[in-house]
Amino acid sequence: MARGATDGGGTHGGVEVLVEVIARKVARQLQLAPTGDFGSDPSEPCDATDLTCNGCGFCTTRKEGVVDALVGSGASRFGAAAGGTAPRGDLASMIDHTLLKPDATREDLQKVCDEARQWHFATVCVNASNIPLAAKLLAGSGVKPIAVVGFPLGAMTGTAKAFEAREAVRNGAREIDMVINIGALKSRDYATVLDDICRVVTASRPYPVKVILETAGLSQDEKVIGCALSKAGGAAFVKTSTGFGPGGATVEDIQLMRRIVGEELGVKASGGVRTTDDAQKMMAAGADRIGASASIAIVTGGKSNSSY
Repeated sequence: MARGATDGGGTHGGVEVLVEVIARKVARQLQLAPTGDFGSDPSEPCDATDLTCNGCGFCTTRKEGVVDALVGSGASRFGAAAGGTAPRGDLASMIDHTLLKPDATREDLQKVCDEARQWHFATVCVNASNIPLAAKLLAGSGVKPIAVVGFPLGAMTGTAKAFEAREAVRNGAREIDMVINIGALKSRDYATVLDDICRVVTASRPYPVKVILETAGLSQDEKVIGCALSKAGGAAFVKTSTGFGPGGATVEDIQLMRRIVGEELGVKASGGVRTTDDAQKMMAAGADRIGASASIAIVTGGKSNSSY
């Protein structure tokens, strides 16, 4: 539990004041933050140096040698601007291949895990009850099983979410995607929100936690505060959406989230990312993980009718 958080539902005045200060500071920074120039033609050769690069976002297609060298040095995530060529197969490793339908069958799980192995996606994201099977199907592949926690409403107690996370890890989950307590956030009960996140982060150790904000249902200030609390609570990522809420990821929200969390946390775009162009726009905006059920369409340039 975070220092200063409470066991109950009351708002802790110190936490509220701290978050308000963070929110105002970030809001001022956003008003002054410059925007990048992504207007370069991706088909043109690139001779830019570190000093002359204008941040066009096309390194993955115009400077593949540089990207390969960075991967060899330990880099694992890259952004890519919209308008470039379809991403190379190795960029599939940025995608969380997702199956969260409540009526998913064993055959559905087998299919999604087979696809993840074939295309070398980063993970397979499923409901916690499906983790034992997913972990078995993915064993030895390098593809990690992810469990969602407090899904999709986020209205469970922190204790219940922590238990669910701990059980998922025991069953083989290697990342946890939790839904933030949306009602507490909107009520400005920031101590409860922070305590909720801290409990899940603690229960999930040593594995990373992503905090799902459900951005389409939040005000600008609530998005800022949700990101700040996620960072303070020890989360590894902030994530836009469940795919079951009022909307999905937007470029504007990804840009906002990236500016708030900086480079210390990952940003995951989920909900409504269905095409190569969608994914490239999200990566150009600052996302370093994509959550999608249309993953194959994204990496092949195809089309999908998927709703997530």
